[in-house]
Amino acid sequence: MDTHHSERVSEALREELSEIIAYELSDPRIGEAVVTEVLVSPDMRHAQVRLHLGKQPGEQEETIQALDGARHFLRRQLAERLNLFRVPELHFEPDISPGLSGRVENLLKRVRKGRPRE
Repeated sequence: MDTHHSERVSEALREELSEIIAYELSDPRIGEAVVTEVLVSPDMRHAQVRLHLGKQPGEQEETIQALDGARHFLRRQLAERLNLFRVPELHFEPDISPGLSGRVENLLKRVRKGRPRE
């Protein structure tokens, strides 16, 4: 498959999913969830949706479970909005693992303060 086509589909899915999750889902279990990246498989059957989630690990799990439950609604909305031959199956995952998020935050603070690594 053409990589340019795959990139366009990934970007269109990211934009539409961001809008649907932010403004149209009313599940209270969905906390702070921002779609950061969508990776589409070469056969266009599967899409990994990476999300930036809230800081609490329990909250992250609840958000992923709620989005998994809303998967069919999201695919139906995408089918209505995008002119795709096949809407891929959606698989949700955090963009970085919960264990690494604290470490990343610490490294970013160091970079902002200009301190070298100890």
